[in-house]
Amino acid sequence: MATGKIKVTTENIFPIIKKFLYSDHEIFLRELVSNAVDATSKLKALSSLGEVKGDVGAPLVEVKVDKKAKTITISDNGIGMTSEEVKKYINQVAFSGAEEFVKKYDDKLDDAGIIGHFGLGFYSAFMVAENVEIFTKSYQDEPAVKWSCDGSPKFKLNETDKETRGTDIVLHIAEDSVEFLEDARISELLNKYCKFLPVEIKFGTKEITNKEGEGDDAKEVKETVDNIINNPTPAWTKSPSSLKDDDYKSFHRELYPMNFEEPLFHIHLNVDYPFNLTGILYFPKLKQNVDMNKNRIQLYCNQVFVTDSVEGIVPEFLTMLQGVIDSPDIPLNVSRSYLQSDANVKKISSHITKKVADKLNEMFKGDRKAFEEKWEDMKVIVEYGMLTEKKFFDKAEKFALYQNVDGAYSTWAEYLDKIKVNQVDKDGKTVVLYTNDKEAQHSYITEAKEKSYDVLVLDGPIVSHLIQKLETEKENISFVRVDADAMDKLIQKGEEIPSVLSEADETSLKETIEGVLPKEQYTVQFESMSPTSSPFTITQSEFMRRMKEMSATGGGGMFGMNNMPEIYNLVVNGNHPLVSKVIGEKDADAQKTMLKEATDLAKLSQGLLKGEELTLFIKNRYKDLV
Repeated sequence: MATGKIKVTTENIFPIIKKFLYSDHEIFLRELVSNAVDATSKLKALSSLGEVKGDVGAPLVEVKVDKKAKTITISDNGIGMTSEEVKKYINQVAFSGAEEFVKKYDDKLDDAGIIGHFGLGFYSAFMVAENVEIFTKSYQDEPAVKWSCDGSPKFKLNETDKETRGTDIVLHIAEDSVEFLEDARISELLNKYCKFLPVEIKFGTKEITNKEGEGDDAKEVKETVDNIINNPTPAWTKSPSSLKDDDYKSFHRELYPMNFEEPLFHIHLNVDYPFNLTGILYFPKLKQNVDMNKNRIQLYCNQVFVTDSVEGIVPEFLTMLQGVIDSPDIPLNVSRSYLQSDANVKKISSHITKKVADKLNEMFKGDRKAFEEKWEDMKVIVEYGMLTEKKFFDKAEKFALYQNVDGAYSTWAEYLDKIKVNQVDKDGKTVVLYTNDKEAQHSYITEAKEKSYDVLVLDGPIVSHLIQKLETEKENISFVRVDADAMDKLIQKGEEIPSVLSEADETSLKETIEGVLPKEQYTVQFESMSPTSSPFTITQSEFMRRMKEMSATGGGGMFGMNNMPEIYNLVVNGNHPLVSKVIGEKDADAQKTMLKEATDLAKLSQGLLKGEELTLFIKNRYKDLV
């Protein structure tokens, strides 16, 4: 029997301090199961080199909970350890056996599947255990040994009886961690962290029902089998050429069992130079009222779950995607819980952006009709990417679509070519008319179409910001919402329509209108339009409205816009018969009544008639019907 103290040197004292950076005590199970998987992978690697005699059997890691004894046991049938190896790998804190193994056999093994990079994984056990025991027997012809420690630097090491090769780690759970003695809690953690580990993980047993016999004589027979909680060969570890579309859909259901809607499409990542990266990303269906929640993508390191917070690795606009990325080249701290930014991470982020853009462009070129059918469900992600990633913006111009009110889709270049002759303002800029609410702005859209203008539908949650971006990137372009005052500045084609109103008529009518509408909120202007156009139309400054919208979606208070009053223009069509009738009315009260009703209708079309005004308006309309 040997006794002694765990060796702590100046070279490894810092990682010991880092131990306390573990954000959650639950990490212990991930670390210990990962170590057990490593042990089986090492054995398999040595067997392939002929250094282990005989059949090593199927690799297996088992987790057992004994609530009565207050223990959790993690067992493997892997490489095991000799007494000297226990002293070397366990007693020298922060000495990583996995790392040493990889270095030793680096020139002999292509991919040994070794997970471990850190020497503190085993000691995470002491976050939940008051005492830890190791029972281990090496594949070499050496006696089995038992190691035990109560969390202090003191340990015991002696020979023991153990017939089978491998290692059992027994945790005697502390009183403040008894939650981990519940089967449901352990099952939850295994499903979270170990769901795709490359070796089968057993946790208890389960009962299955089989049928014996055929036809009417078939009988149901119940059988108890091992409960294997993981899928050792998930789809992302396989070659894309070996997978069918149904395989990708099946894996999506495995990742998100409570999500019953199939994704639009997938992207399989498979890179081995200049960094290692595998994974599968899914484009979910996102509508306009989407809740842009993140944490849909899961990050793995050699099939060990690390985190579902992937900001910094995946570009922000792609964090709305679903799926898995797996890379041993993403640097993690001792707990594998926090990401550190470095050159590899930036390369990976750029590669993922490029891969997504290339996939979208390929889909657009390959089947434009099918791409258009998917567009409404994915445009939020694309528009967000165009807004936040310059490289993606440049690529997206080839496939980003813009739909007009008639349902026709165009790329940006196609659309500009369509409107550049007819929609020009007095400064020579091409004007892109748009609506963000087809129903609310229907009357304005109708008038625009009567003038042969085309109107885009831009109704996404980040439209104001995207428009600003497009105007910045493109020269001689301006966006104008269809109900904005700037629309009236478009150059009309054909003959000018003269006004039937005299200057005196306009002055007199303006004074009367200002007695009906508050002049500090409404500016009156006269336009010469077709008699069939609306007599009174309310518009708003495109610039002011857009600044307020951007301020609201950007987090409040930009330039104090949120506190500014709403200011509108009342556009009077001097050529409409109603306007002539109002001017011709000699009774001042009757004239005001007519203007009040007419301007109420204009306000109603803009959604500005509210509260008491709306109630009174409806009440008076009912009176007119009696």
